[in-house]
Amino acid sequence: MFKREKSIEIQQNRGVQCAHGKVAVQGIGMSAYSFFVDGLLIDTGSYSLSQEFQSFFNEIPIEQLALTHSHEDHSGNAAWIQQHKDVPIYIHGDSVSVCAKDGEYPFYRQALWGERPAFIAQPLGETLQTKSAIWDVIQTPGHTTDHLAFYNRETGAMFTGDLYIQTKTKVVLDEENIVHTLASLKKILSYDFEVVYCCHAGFLADGRMKIQEKIAYLEELESNIKQLFYKGYSVEEITKAIFPRDYPIIKVSGEQWSSKHIITAFINQFTKESLT
Repeated sequence: MFKREKSIEIQQNRGVQCAHGKVAVQGIGMSAYSFFVDGLLIDTGSYSLSQEFQSFFNEIPIEQLALTHSHEDHSGNAAWIQQHKDVPIYIHGDSVSVCAKDGEYPFYRQALWGERPAFIAQPLGETLQTKSAIWDVIQTPGHTTDHLAFYNRETGAMFTGDLYIQTKTKVVLDEENIVHTLASLKKILSYDFEVVYCCHAGFLADGRMKIQEKIAYLEELESNIKQLFYKGYSVEEITKAIFPRDYPIIKVSGEQWSSKHIITAFINQFTKESLT
């Protein structure tokens, strides 16, 4: 039986309370953030960190919960919120039915994040109202098809869920479309923001610059992949040339996480463009 190492740290940045939960299993560590501001809780962390996050939730006056997407490290404690706080829970309309059932995940994800209990959510519209601000609900597909970002018009803060995570993405989930992620990153630059609250990187005072750096990285990646593709390289050859390292998560996840998914998404886009 595996043993989880767990912890949580609460920080305050620009009026936002940031709960940073960490979990490690057999040397593989991950972290997830939950943010609270103006009565609004954004994401809940994972069920594997339920006790840690619940101690945070019990200290704050939650009035509503908005989820960036339905993945278990973001929605894992939504059922607890529903049972103990009796507040409305909002998510992308396409995920309402998904969340109404218990989550089912591969073993490695269960080990890290636990399994998400079912909860009842309501579909988000184009905006969200809190006590002091109107928030834009921004469709940002890529990491998942149901992914959303939240922009506080009053403070100019951008909450990006899993849109950023890190500048130099090396592996992605099989359900992620990196082409759509790149488009979503460009989309949010149309908003006037500097600070970003990322659900894995936390508070980024230079968030706009980080987003721009990631866009530049992905555009360079796209260019390099395109050159190799039109030289006749196979997906495997391109993957090895661009990402020569074998990241542990690739094997652990049975290639559910892989660098290859980045390559294939761009190649599919090149092929589609050549047909138009």
